[in-house]
Order: sequence, then structure tokens, then C-alpha cells
Amino acid sequence: MRRRVTLGFAALRAAALGALVLLVWNPTAARVEAGGASPLVLLDASLSMAGHGGRWQDGLDTARALAQGGVIWRFGERVAGFDTLPPTDGTSRLAPALDAAAARGGPVTVVSDGAIADLADIPPDLARRARIVVLPRTPFFDAFVASVEGPRRVSAGDTIRLRVSFGTAGKRETGSGKRNATLAVNLGGRRIASRAVPLPDSGIVSSELTFPVSRFPRPGWVAVEVRLEGVGDEERRDDARLFVLEVSPQPSVVLLASPPDWETRFLARTLEDVARVPVRTFIEAEPGRGRWRDGATLEGRAPGDVARAVAGAALVIEAGDPAMVGRFSPKGAVLLWPSQRRLDGDWYAQPPPSGLSPLARALAGVAWDSLPPATSLAELAPDSSTSVALVARLARRGPPRPMVTLSEHAGARRAAIAAGGLYRWAFRGGASGEAYRALVAGLVDWLLEQGAGSGKRLVPVTYETPNGMPLQWRWTGKGEPRDVVIALAADQGQRVDTLRFDAGGRAELRLPPGVYRYAASEGEGAERGVVAVDAYSDEWRPAVPVVTPHAGTPGGWLTGVALRDRWWLFAVAIAAFTAEWAWRRREGLP
Repeated sequence: MRRRVTLGFAALRAAALGALVLLVWNPTAARVEAGGASPLVLLDASLSMAGHGGRWQDGLDTARALAQGGVIWRFGERVAGFDTLPPTDGTSRLAPALDAAAARGGPVTVVSDGAIADLADIPPDLARRARIVVLPRTPFFDAFVASVEGPRRVSAGDTIRLRVSFGTAGKRETGSGKRNATLAVNLGGRRIASRAVPLPDSGIVSSELTFPVSRFPRPGWVAVEVRLEGVGDEERRDDARLFVLEVSPQPSVVLLASPPDWETRFLARTLEDVARVPVRTFIEAEPGRGRWRDGATLEGRAPGDVARAVAGAALVIEAGDPAMVGRFSPKGAVLLWPSQRRLDGDWYAQPPPSGLSPLARALAGVAWDSLPPATSLAELAPDSSTSVALVARLARRGPPRPMVTLSEHAGARRAAIAAGGLYRWAFRGGASGEAYRALVAGLVDWLLEQGAGSGKRLVPVTYETPNGMPLQWRWTGKGEPRDVVIALAADQGQRVDTLRFDAGGRAELRLPPGVYRYAASEGEGAERGVVAVDAYSDEWRPAVPVVTPHAGTPGGWLTGVALRDRWWLFAVAIAAFTAEWAWRRREGLP
């Protein structure tokens, strides 16, 4: 009798502890859940399905046959409902569609040509659950222009250098296809530059096209076409790219760097972005020698050319040697950034008094505690007509000293920045990078007195976008982002659209291929320019399928079920502990 009681206690204790260990471990088991949901077919609606060798019609027929009266979704750059219109999306992103299908439940089938752009972002178990049907494209040879890079804003007398990346894909037949081609730059159907280039056997190479600004008929925003000619490939829609730039008679902002350093390098890059006006940079590697070079091309520039650019600029920035101030006679606003006679140390910027500084509004959202310190501070001696816009303290404890000052004499505005090492704000990025942008933008807006580059509520983030991808815009106005109605004029006609900005100040606009001149239909009319949608798309190029066909999970959607989700295991543990306790009480055991 005593033996039977001992074995019973051991069995109950083992069952209770075993259930408890399983609940703590909580392993996950897979099971098929049909869930009563009808079959779902995800149909690839990217441009590659309708490109050369694409099988869009086969995809439609296959999707209808597999749906069996169920649901069909289109996927590409986004997920949408089913229709039979030709594909329009400029990329194949399967991950969002599989996420939505997992939330819906039921068996899922994917019909695609296998060129999935975000395969690496799809969890392997999520990809295995769906049945994959691949309709590969017919192989073909293709030559294409991959990208065009160059200056966005140029002025009279400049030389434009465009860096063009081009290449080939697919296998050409033996003895067919030309080994050489021509890169041509066209404007309004007129050729303005060209260069013979050799075609690579595969992959992408780069080449430069150089031509003077004088070949443009008039100033303003233009869209040039860079085309690969004389190739003889089978897909012509990716043989050209558009590039948008602005031509102005004189630069609105001139940056003089004597000598150039990291400070001026980051300043020039930020000015191009926030000012949205032509910016010209001249550098003097040997201060006092009068040997100036163009900051973009490093070509030598005569002092007379530099003086004419300074005289015609709305804003002149003199960075470096203070003796440079007397060598030129700027007629517009001036920003001084001296690099001499600085006191080294950790100088922390302090927030400006609210409402007292002209920059207070522009710097309202800066997280001051997250900014790295300036490495040095020059001595500024403000007079009665000078206002201190920003101050800094040594190691956060010393007395405040002027860091940014503003003044106005005879209608011309001047500003001075005493701090050195502010480029570290931009280099770090994040909150400090945004603070650097806000400081430069606020100074430019104040110095230009609502002139060029100021008062704009919105600017394009992307001036060109591939076929099937949206144009992106950023809110730059004051206050909360709000919807803006813009008019767009193209060769195909005119249209009116609304830019709907999200909380982050971003908006998207989807347009068919073409060159569009846009203008805000309300406000001061400062938001004008040119944007372009290429006929080019990465989807036109031949690509090897990156997914392979497989049957997926038969009968339904495979889901993971954790052991803690099974109620009976809790019941086993409770019952075992309760039975052991009752038995021990009956036997008089502790």
C-alpha cells in the first residue's frame, strides 16, 4: 500500500512539473487553418509583366483559374484590388501583399514572373506558406541608361558635367548586337552634346558628358534627355533618362571659401538643398594669392570672373580668412564665417529667446541638448545696430557669448557665424542634422528678405522618377503641413492635382511619363518648377527569377500556435497539483 501511494505521488508530480516546464518553454507548433476564407491569388502587376517577353495575359488567365471564384489582388509598388488593366507599378514588392494575406487567412497563391525586388525582406516562413507560380519572361538582350547625375542649378558661363551610368543585360546572340554606341544629350529634340562609348559585355559602367551652359536657348528650368543610341537592342523604353536642372543668368548665392575646409564643404551641400536657388562656390587653396578655382570642377577662375559673380549675387558667403572681405564688393546680403582668432573649447549652443531673435521661429523645433558642441568660437564685437540671434556657453557653464549675429546697414543685411566645427551637426545626422539645416535655412531666408529661395511651402524631393513610381514632395513652409493644389502642364495637356502631406511633411503624386511644369494655384506663386516621369523603369530590363515555384501549404494557411494558447495544458497542470495536494492531505502528509 505504501508503494502504491509513492508511485501515485511521483506520477502526479511528474505530470504537473512536465506541464509547467512546457508552459515556461512555450514551443510553437505549425498547423493549417483554412478558416473558411476563399482562396486568394496575388497577381504581379509590375511593369515587367508587360515588358518585352512578359506574360501578362498568361498571368491573368492563370490567376482566374487558380482563384476558383475566390479573390484576386494585384501587387507591385503597392497592393490593390483586381482589374484587367495593363500593369503600371514600377517595382515588385511582395512582402506587403503577403502580410495582408496572412491577416486575411485562407490559401494563398502568388503568380509572378519571379523578379521580386524585396525577397530579402520577406520572412522565410511567410514565403513558404504561399504557393508560388512563376511565369518567366522570354530571354532577350537589352542595353539601358541606368542613371544620370549632375548639378541641379547652373548659371551663365558654367560647364555642365553629367555622369551617365549605362550597361547591358541578357545574353546577345553570337555575332549580333553592336559593341559601340553613342551617348547623346537632347533638349526639345535638338542635340546639344554627344559622345561615342563602348558597351560592356554585361553590368554597368559610367562615362561623363561635358558641354557649356551657353547651348541652352534660355534660362529657367529644363529637362534634358540622355539617350543611348545605335544599340539595336530589343527593349527601347529604357534607352533614355531625363535630368532636370535650372539655368540662371547669374548665381543667386556665391560661396567664397578661403581656404576650403569641412565647414565650407558641408555648408555648400546644405545650401544647395535648403536655398533652392543657384549656388556657385569658389575656393582659394592658398589664401592671399588670388588663385581661385570653381568649387565643382576645380577649374581655375580669374579674379575678375569671381568679382562679377559676387557683384551679381543676391547673397555672398565669405568663409575663412577675414581679410577676404575687403577684396570684393558684394551688392547684396553677406554672411561672414571667419576662421581666425578662435578660442578652442566645447561651446554649446543655447536656444534663442522666444520672439526676440529673427531666427527663433526657424529654430523652434531644435533639440538643443542633442547637439554636439562647437569646437571653437571667434570673438564678435556687436554694436548697437547688431542683434544676437544665438549664443553659446563654454562647457555649458561660462557666460554666454555671441555665436550668430544679425545686422542691417543701408538696406543690406549681414549675418556672422562665430562658431567652428558646426559641420559636425550635419555629419551626425538625425536631430543635429535637422538643426544644421534649420540654422542655414533660417539665415538664408532672413538674408534674402523673402527673395529667391524663400517663402516656398513645398519642394520636390525627386525631380525625376522612373515609370510607375511616385514623385515625392516635402513641406518646407511654416506651420503644420496642409494640402496644396498644384497645376501641371505637359505636352499631353493640363491637369490639376492636390498634394496631401502627411504628419511628417511628405506627399506623393503619381503621374504618367512626361515632363511637367508645376505651379501652385494659390499663395504667392513661389512654388514653380519642372518635374519629370521617365519612360525608363528597372522593370523593363531582363532579370533572372529570384523565386522558384513550389506548392506551398495544401488546404489552407499555415499558422504558428504557441503551447500557451492550448487551454488543456493549463488544466493538466492545475489538476495534477490539486490532486497531489488532496492525496497528501488524505494521507496526513505535509
